[in-house]
Amino acid sequence: MIEGSLPRLAAMPEPKPPRVVSIALQAILIAVCCGVGETVLRAALMLDRPDADVVGLLPILAIRVAIYLAVVAAAFRMAAGAQWARWTLIIGLGTVGLASLVADPLSAALTAPHLGDLEVNWTAESLVLAQFRIVHIVAVLIAVPAMLRAGAHFRSAPKP
Repeated sequence: MIEGSLPRLAAMPEPKPPRVVSIALQAILIAVCCGVGETVLRAALMLDRPDADVVGLLPILAIRVAIYLAVVAAAFRMAAGAQWARWTLIIGLGTVGLASLVADPLSAALTAPHLGDLEVNWTAESLVLAQFRIVHIVAVLIAVPAMLRAGAHFRSAPKP
């Protein structure tokens, strides 16, 4: 009886995250997809060898899966307004993550006698891996500044 006489309160719409937050989320998801693609291709290439070490590959794959799942979970928390997730991603992706992506190519470029020597042994697989890596790096370079631009002003509304 009492419920019928009370005015019905309209539910407050969920605040829409700023555009830079959406851009950061999309860039992070693209980076993760590239990381997964590179991991799958590298694993396939390793397993294609006659001396493939399946047991040695499993811990490496488990670590990568855990990292990618943690990044995706943090990215969705960041998109929902969690500042701890935003700062964790900024620091993690912007330092260790980015360094791990550029370390191998930079090392190869610095140790090659001539930069032209880098293209001598390219295969179809190495070109695909390079594409994954390039898109991955670009996605991180888009995500980190977008998260920095998002600023502390974005917070999701508290759930009633």
